[in-house]
Amino acid sequence: MATEELTKPSSLPPYPQMIMEAIDAVKEADGANKSTISKYMESKYGELGGTHTDLLNHHLTAMKDSGELVFVKNNYLRPSSDAPPKRGRGRPPKPKDAQAAVVAPSPSPRPRGRPKKDPNAPPAAKKAKSSAPAAAPPSGRPRGRPKKVQPLQNGVEA
Repeated sequence: MATEELTKPSSLPPYPQMIMEAIDAVKEADGANKSTISKYMESKYGELGGTHTDLLNHHLTAMKDSGELVFVKNNYLRPSSDAPPKRGRGRPPKPKDAQAAVVAPSPSPRPRGRPKKDPNAPPAAKKAKSSAPAAAPPSGRPRGRPKKVQPLQNGVEA
């Protein structure tokens, strides 16, 4: 019984056709809003049932998303022939280059990442440490954080 309420009578034309008729009949430059479309459909086809508003909303959004209708300032109208194509959300895809698709990409001249070590190479010579730094003269203090001083125990430093 619930499916009988949701279906429209078979004597009516499809909703998209009725919506287009209503928009054409209004003949306004800025299109027709949802209530105007609904009033026209009810005046022409009589009582459309309790689910008329839900069906109208569904078909209007579907037609808007598919590009059959344009939604401007709360009004629906037919898209003009000189209008740019409707874009979806997000960044547009890169244009397909016909010649780049035909030519296979050439392998890079060298592989990515760090090169592997040569297992047959002789071991590298270790650098000799110099006792005095070449850049700055010694100041008498060692580099880095000083060592911890042990607390006094029985008056004697450990």
